[in-house]
Amino acid sequence: MSNDGNKKQFWKRNAAKVPGSIQHVYGAQHPPFDPLLHANLIKAGNRLPPATPGKPKKATTFQEFESITSDAWDVGDDDDELLAMAAQNLNIDVVMETANKVIENHSKQQEKQRQDDTTELEQREEDTQEEVAEDEEEDEEDEEDRVGEGDVTSPEVSFASQSSPYTDGRLVKSQSEAPIGSPKDAAGEHAALHRQRSLPHRPPLIPLVARMADQNTSGTPAMTEREASRLDKFKQLLAGPNTDLEELRKLSWSGIPRQVRPITWKLLSGYLPANAERRESVLQRKRQEYFGFIQQYYDSRNDEHHQDTYRQIHIDIPRTNPLIPLFQQASVQEIFERILFIWAIRHPASGYVQGINDLVTPFFVVYVFEYIEEEVENFDVSSLQEEALRNIEADSFWCMSKLLDGIQDNYTFAQPGIQRKVKALEELVSRIDESVHRHMQQYEVEYLQFAFRWMNNLLMRELPLRCTIRLWDTYQAEPEGFSHFHLYVCAAFLVRWRKEILEERDFQGLMILLQNLPTMHWGNEEVSVLLAEAYRLKFAFADAPNHYKR
Repeated sequence: MSNDGNKKQFWKRNAAKVPGSIQHVYGAQHPPFDPLLHANLIKAGNRLPPATPGKPKKATTFQEFESITSDAWDVGDDDDELLAMAAQNLNIDVVMETANKVIENHSKQQEKQRQDDTTELEQREEDTQEEVAEDEEEDEEDEEDRVGEGDVTSPEVSFASQSSPYTDGRLVKSQSEAPIGSPKDAAGEHAALHRQRSLPHRPPLIPLVARMADQNTSGTPAMTEREASRLDKFKQLLAGPNTDLEELRKLSWSGIPRQVRPITWKLLSGYLPANAERRESVLQRKRQEYFGFIQQYYDSRNDEHHQDTYRQIHIDIPRTNPLIPLFQQASVQEIFERILFIWAIRHPASGYVQGINDLVTPFFVVYVFEYIEEEVENFDVSSLQEEALRNIEADSFWCMSKLLDGIQDNYTFAQPGIQRKVKALEELVSRIDESVHRHMQQYEVEYLQFAFRWMNNLLMRELPLRCTIRLWDTYQAEPEGFSHFHLYVCAAFLVRWRKEILEERDFQGLMILLQNLPTMHWGNEEVSVLLAEAYRLKFAFADAPNHYKR
C-alpha cells in the first residue's frame, strides 16, 4: 500500500477525479456505494505488496483506486465469501448465458401457468356453449314453425335473431366474434397480463391511453362540474394581490387543473413570490440570470475537467422518455443538455448523476402547456416563438433546482439519502404488511435492488408521465413532499402489488415484476388512491417512528 506521502501526491495530482467532483461516478443504472459492504475489498487491497517509494502508480481500476484512498472509507470485518466473489473475473459469455437461462426458465413457468389458466377458461366456455346449444335447438324448432322450412337453411339468420347473456341482442357463432366481456376476451386479457410480466417489454408505439393529458381511465368527461368548480377556486385564489400559499397547498393536494398548473407549481416551489406585483420582475431577473450562466459556463463543456460530465449528459438525454416524440426533438434535447450541465457546474458536491435527467421532464411539459392548448407528446416545439422557448427553459431549470435543493443528499457521493430512505422503506413495509416483507426475505430480494430506482427517479420510471405530473401536484403541496412524503408513497405503491408479489415463487420472477409493474394504463383515479393510502401511512407512522422499528 502506498505511504502517506504518496497518498497526498495522488490526491493533489488527481483532484478532478476524487469523490465529490462533478464527473459521473454512479447513477440510476448502478447501486450506490456502501462503505460497510465495500470495506472488505479495501482489506483485500491492504494485502497487496507495498508499493515502491517514488512517483505513485496511476489507478487503473476502481479497486486500485479504493486501495490507494482507503482512508476515505471505514474498514469493517473480513468476509471471505464476498472477497472471493469480488476477486473472481467473470467471463461475459458465461454471464450472458446464465442470464438468458434464467429468463428462459421463468418464461417457461409463466407459459405453463398461462396454459393452465387458458385450459380452465376453455372448459368453462365449452360448458356454457353446451347450455346455449340446447336453447338454440328449441328456438330453431319454434322458428321453423313460424317462418317456414326455407329460412332454416341459413343458420346465420337464426343465430342473429337470438339473444344471449353474453351479447347485445345477438348470439356469436365463433370465438372470433366474441364481444368484450366474453370468456374468450377474459382469457386474452389474462394472457396479456402474463406476457406483460414475463419479460421486460416496452411497446414500440405509445398507446392512446398513455397520452399525457389529464384523464381518468374510466373515460369520464374532460371537465366535470366538480372540476370546473375547483378551477374557479384556483383562479379566485390566484387573482388576489397576495396569494395565500397555505390555502393554495390545501387546494392543490387533490390535483391541480391543467390551466393553472404552471403558475401554481412556480408558486408552490418557491420560484415565484406570493405578491402578484413582484412576480413579473422576479421572472425577468431569474430568466436573465439563467442565460447569464449559459454565457459564462456552457462553453466550458468541452474542457478536460468537464468532458466526462457533458459526455454522460449527452448519452442520457436521448434515453429520456424514448417513447414520447417530444423528447426526441433536437431542440428539446439541446435545452435539456444546457439545463443539466449548468446545474452540474453549480452543484459540484454531487455533479450530474444518472436519473436527474428524468426530473426535468415534468417541469418542461407543464411549462409548455402554458403556451399551447393541444396535446404535447407530438407537439413540434420549433413552432413556438424563441422567447417562449427561452422562458420554458429558464423556468424548468429554476424549478428543478428548487426540487433538488431538498433532496441533494440523494445524489452526493455514496448517495446517503437514498440509502437511508430504502432502509426506512424496508422497516415500514415490515410493519404494515409482514407477509410481503417475509416473502421478499424468503426469496432473498433486497429492497435496494428495486427501490433504489424508486428513490433515485422519484417513481418516474414506474409510472406514465401524466401520472407523475399528478403525483407532483401533491408533492408540491405536501411539506417535504419529495424528500419525506415520497417514502410513504413508495410503501403504498409496493403494497398495492401484494397479490402479484405473493404469487411469484422465485427471485427472478419477483425482480421482473418489481422492475416492470403494469401501470401503463393508470390515470388520475389510481394515483389519487395511492396518495390517499400514502397519507394514511404518514399519519400513522411519521410522528411515531418507533412504531415501525423492531
